[in-house]
Amino acid sequence: MKSSAVPILHQQSVYYPSNEGLKADNIVLPILELSQFPQLLSLPLFASKVPAGFPSPADDHLEASIDLNRQYIKHPAATFFVKVQGHSMIEAGIHNGDMLVVDRSLEAQSGSIVIAAVNGELTVKRLWLNEDEVWLLPENIEYQPVQIKGGMELHIWGVVAHVIHSL
Repeated sequence: MKSSAVPILHQQSVYYPSNEGLKADNIVLPILELSQFPQLLSLPLFASKVPAGFPSPADDHLEASIDLNRQYIKHPAATFFVKVQGHSMIEAGIHNGDMLVVDRSLEAQSGSIVIAAVNGELTVKRLWLNEDEVWLLPENIEYQPVQIKGGMELHIWGVVAHVIHSL
């Protein structure tokens, strides 16, 4: 990017712990830290696959146990959870009420879905870097993209690694 581009501040520089969650400026992001969950959550993992098409006979063969923390949280010290409010990312499979697993250690790249603070307001959007332009793109045609221009402040809090979606 050219020097006139809006700087994207590194996610490590924008958060600090408090008793209420993570804060950025005057915003509190309610999060669930890993310390609030059991150290080991071992659940059964069956060897057979579940077809989404034509049904096949069930196979009750237990392959092993799976720890969801080990499976989905690669960097525990840099990971937090946040609950989604809104509908701007539905085409990316992120719905109102979903829980996002956010990894601050991952580098935000063009195309990454990120938790960002724009002028102090938090949002989840797809980051798009285009030569000397920075955009935050919704995944719902009813919402407008946000171009980050001079004078605007953008903090990337982390990259969305997983979505926990209830049916």
